[in-house]
This record gives sequence, structure tokens and C-alpha cells, in this order.
Amino acid sequence: MVGVRNEDLQRISDPTQAQLWVQQNIRPHTPQTKITSISVGNEILGSSNNQYAPFLLPAMQAISGALTNLGLSDDIYVTSAHSYVILENSYPPSSGSFKQNLVGYIKGILDFHSRTNSSFLINAYPFFAYKDNPTQIPLNYSIFEPSKGTTDNVTNLHYDNMLYAQIDAVYSAMKLLGHTDVRVRVSETGWPSKGEPDEVGATPENARLYNGNLLKRMEKDRGTPANPDKPIDIYIFALFNENLKPGPVSERNYGLLYPNGTPVYEIGLRDSGSHGYVLPQMEYSSSTKNVMFFSNMFLLLLMCSL
Repeated sequence: MVGVRNEDLQRISDPTQAQLWVQQNIRPHTPQTKITSISVGNEILGSSNNQYAPFLLPAMQAISGALTNLGLSDDIYVTSAHSYVILENSYPPSSGSFKQNLVGYIKGILDFHSRTNSSFLINAYPFFAYKDNPTQIPLNYSIFEPSKGTTDNVTNLHYDNMLYAQIDAVYSAMKLLGHTDVRVRVSETGWPSKGEPDEVGATPENARLYNGNLLKRMEKDRGTPANPDKPIDIYIFALFNENLKPGPVSERNYGLLYPNGTPVYEIGLRDSGSHGYVLPQMEYSSSTKNVMFFSNMFLLLLMCSL
């Protein structure tokens, strides 16, 4: 996955500039590099990046057109990663809805995904929900450990973990806008191994359980309760701790590995024979298998500019 920077969206919304961007940043690297998608901007809607919102869909359309012109659209799809804050309601999952002030933008983006057979990306972090309300949200439910879970009182579907409930809430929100034909992919999820004093639950053990249990879930190749036949593709954030990243302590401690390559904790990926790590093959899933990707933003998204 390659990314267009937020600050470049206005310029890239011009088809001529989009064509030049693809020619310079994508075309020279294919097919020798397996580029599966281009993420146009990151968490534009519902955040401090909202000034870029009017340019998001035009930039996606312009990049898509450039790919078509260069004969690359069959191999590379265009999308954008969204923060979970775009949801107005996520509980129960069947009542998921988008914020009203964002519906105009999101409806256009979903129409685009439907036309281009591309995926809607969401950054989903059960950690944030647990951190903000640890007395009401069970830790075990948040990290895929055994718990009584929760039952959707509308569909009577049972959820034993929060992430799958979050994914189905997005599907429900899309359905309200007339789309059951667009697939959801999780472009970021993870759990920090360290945090500020008020970042409840940010420990190495909880991070190990979250990512390790998620890996086991993905190996079972099952969908969510409301969408059991739709495979789940997930990008784990992150492979490495980003020790220079600004913000709270947690922002620098999502990685499986320290910057020097030593493990922060084990989740069963170590190869005992070679003393290295066996990571899942980073292949694009067409439709039939769950796929997990391990990435850092600076590895996953090649932030290109002219």
C-alpha cells in the first residue's frame, strides 16, 4: 500500500497532477514491486484534518483515473483510511451509523468504492474504547480473552470481542447509506505496550494478548457474526515501536519489535531454528482468506510527494 499525503490532496485532485504523481511514484515500481492499493490521505474526516475533506473524493477519483490511463487499475485499487470517530453510533453493531455532518462525504466515497470494486478502510482500536471507559468495558472482551461478551439486542448475534463488533458497526452504517456491496478492511489496529498513567491497560501483557489472540483468530478464517462469509483483512499497527513519534507515550509503543529489532513481547512468530521471525506473507487477499499484515505507517504508507 502506498499513500498520498494529506497536505497533497488539493493538488492531487487536479487530474493532471494526479497523472504526474502516479507516473512518478507508482509506474516506475510496477510490476517488480507488488503495489496493491493507494490510500489517498489518512483520517481526513472527523478530525483536525477536516480542511482537506472537500478534496478527498476528487483526489481519489483523479488517482483512479490516472491508474486507468496507465493500465494499472486492474492491479491497484484506490481507497482512504478513516478514523473510527466518523461513526456517530457503534453499539449495538446493528445500529451503527455515520456522523450526520460527514454523511455527504462518506456517501460519495462509498459510491466510488462500489463503482471501482474497492474497499472501505477503517482504523479500529478497541484499546481507545477500553482506555476511556475501563469500568464499563471488560478488558477480556477488548483483547480477545474469554468473556461473556455482548449480544446485539436487535439481531440477537453474540460478540465475544470488541473488534468484530466495531467492524460490523461499520457495515451497518454503510447499509444505512444504501451499500451492502462494499467490503470493509481494517487498515490499523493494535494495542500499546506502554502508556501514560491515565492510559489504562497499556501493558506488554495486554499488547501480547491482543495481537497474539488476533493472529489466532485470523488463522481460523472466519468472518464477523453479522458477516461470516466476508473475509477479514487487517493491518496490525505496528511492526516496530516508533521511538521518535510525538504525542503520548502509547504512540511510541505499539510495535512488536523495538527499533533495534529485538522483541517487545512474543506472539508466536519467532522461528526457533533461525532465531528470526516468521511474519505472515504480505499478500493481497482477493476474497477467500483472512489476511493479516504487519506494518508501521512509515513502512506501510510510502508518503510520496513531487
